[in-house]
Amino acid sequence: MKAPRVTLEQWRTLQAVVDHGGYAQAAEALHRSQSSVSYTIARMQEQLGVPLLTIEGRKAVLTEAGITLLRRSRQVVEQASQLELLAHQMEQGWEAEVQLVVDAAYPTERLAMALKAFMPLSQGCRVQLREEVLSGVEECLINGSADLAISGISIAGFLPQQLNAVDFVAVAHPDHPLHQLQRTLTHDDLQSQLQVVIRDSGRRQPRDSGWLGAEQRWTVASLGTAAKLVARGLGFAWLPEHEISSEIAAGRLKILPLEQGARRSHYLFLYANRERPMGPATRILADLLIEHSVTA
Repeated sequence: MKAPRVTLEQWRTLQAVVDHGGYAQAAEALHRSQSSVSYTIARMQEQLGVPLLTIEGRKAVLTEAGITLLRRSRQVVEQASQLELLAHQMEQGWEAEVQLVVDAAYPTERLAMALKAFMPLSQGCRVQLREEVLSGVEECLINGSADLAISGISIAGFLPQQLNAVDFVAVAHPDHPLHQLQRTLTHDDLQSQLQVVIRDSGRRQPRDSGWLGAEQRWTVASLGTAAKLVARGLGFAWLPEHEISSEIAAGRLKILPLEQGARRSHYLFLYANRERPMGPATRILADLLIEHSVTA
């Protein structure tokens, strides 16, 4: 690719001439001489091979080519300014990116509120968001691929910050055989039925958390898939109440009348990478995750 012949400073000069209404005004705004500004524009037009400005009376007016190129140049200059700002922030210790790993059971609404609040404070810092299940979050934290992690597991060697609890409820379709018993259900009633469970995304020591030892077990990869299967009459499952509230309200799912354990509350915890100190962006995001866990 050929190197550009026109510099960013030349594009800034053209923008100043247009924005301030003429060469003299641009020269004053840029703290340069009028002859320097005039030479810069003339040189630009020579390098580009197209006229950018024409003089009408005492005013510089953009040509059609000038209108198109000026519009594109504003994007280029803005991107260059953002790049320079990012380099400065990195020099000051501001991260270019935060790796956030979240258990799939964590409420999306809470997460969205925290990320929305982070955006105007991020100073261009990107967030790489990744969802895992059970020990999958733990593995990301241990192998260092997470700067921040939200998990329902107590992870040895890391200091947790407790977040609000997530409620899981045992549900099945209203026409499921368990509901047809029309009585309080026992552990033995559940063991004879198909249970849908979520696959632990960890590879080292996956857990069977929530499985009751039912003779029939279907394992799926996501909470959404489990909810859809159960809503269509395939088995029962414990699912996060916030994820299925609309299905319950619509009558596609119904909470099982268990003797005990129909509702389970699980606290989730926020962890930080222990191998490197939190940078300013990571710390801001961590504080917002804690704040919006409490207020959501």
